[in-house]
Amino acid sequence: MRVPISPFVWCLFLLIAAIVLSAAIGAVPIPPWDVARMLFGKLPFMHITPTWPATYETILFDIRLPRTVLILLAGAALSGSGAAYQGLFRNPLADPYIIGVASGAGLGAVIAMAQNWPATIFGALVIPIAAFSGALITVGVVYSLARIGRATPISTLILAGVAIGSFTTAMTTFLMLSSQAELRRAISWMLGGFAFGGWLPVIAILPYIALGLITLSLLGRPLNVLQFGDDQAQQMGLRVDRVKLVIVMAASLTTAAAVSFAGIIGFVGLAVPHIVRLLWGGDYRRLIPLSICAGAALLLLADILARTIIAPQEVPLGVITALFGAPFFLWLLRRTKRQTFW
Repeated sequence: MRVPISPFVWCLFLLIAAIVLSAAIGAVPIPPWDVARMLFGKLPFMHITPTWPATYETILFDIRLPRTVLILLAGAALSGSGAAYQGLFRNPLADPYIIGVASGAGLGAVIAMAQNWPATIFGALVIPIAAFSGALITVGVVYSLARIGRATPISTLILAGVAIGSFTTAMTTFLMLSSQAELRRAISWMLGGFAFGGWLPVIAILPYIALGLITLSLLGRPLNVLQFGDDQAQQMGLRVDRVKLVIVMAASLTTAAAVSFAGIIGFVGLAVPHIVRLLWGGDYRRLIPLSICAGAALLLLADILARTIIAPQEVPLGVITALFGAPFFLWLLRRTKRQTFW
């Protein structure tokens, strides 16, 4: 008798394989077996005798692993937030940027880039700090405009997000055209650029992403109840407005943290929750954790392509996610078009 393998096991296996491959591939290739042994050797009560050159450990732990973890966190944040927003808005087209996180982050980053900060640690950190602040301010403005009394209608929230997003995007475009020297840098950042090395970005965003994703994972049951509509959810005892506010705050905080260092990476937050829903169902108690795991793994695989497809040059990660993700997503939709998945 065959024992079915849990989808969480599949996702975890894919994530571990993606982490090892991401850390192994680069200008100096490291055998994946050595990568796995070096990683396991750092675990408590594990003693593995080194049989690899000492330079491998320096490359792995000081250069490659920080980037791998940063991309992992960005993919998890975008996918988990995308799944939560799709459940909140009951809209298959919702993604993490629907209420202006991306446009606000872009405006904040471009404003910082236009100031020509000195090439110091502080100057380098100004851009992600400005992007993070711009994203949160934009979401706060959108939510304030959409609120009517104590209620926050979903349609009003989406319309306010579209309006404010269009305004901030126009401001960003104007600033980019006014500062030609920073135009290339801004475009690169908006397409998903990992310009920072080391563990500092990981340490900076980890608390926000962890807090947001844990909160969203715990809201799986309320999201299931929201699928019946606000009135029905209210009758079932759910405090609808409070739940909506917590979801918006957690998803926006998580997305803003990811975007601040990773740039604007499209398609991940839209496509990954759909893929997970098509494969394993729409129960948000499983959908959000599975989306978090699958999003982290798939963004790592996309980053491997971005670094190797025209090596030694690197393609912006957002370009890879769109070029390879969109056709696969359309194929998957066509393959399952007779099934009801939403």
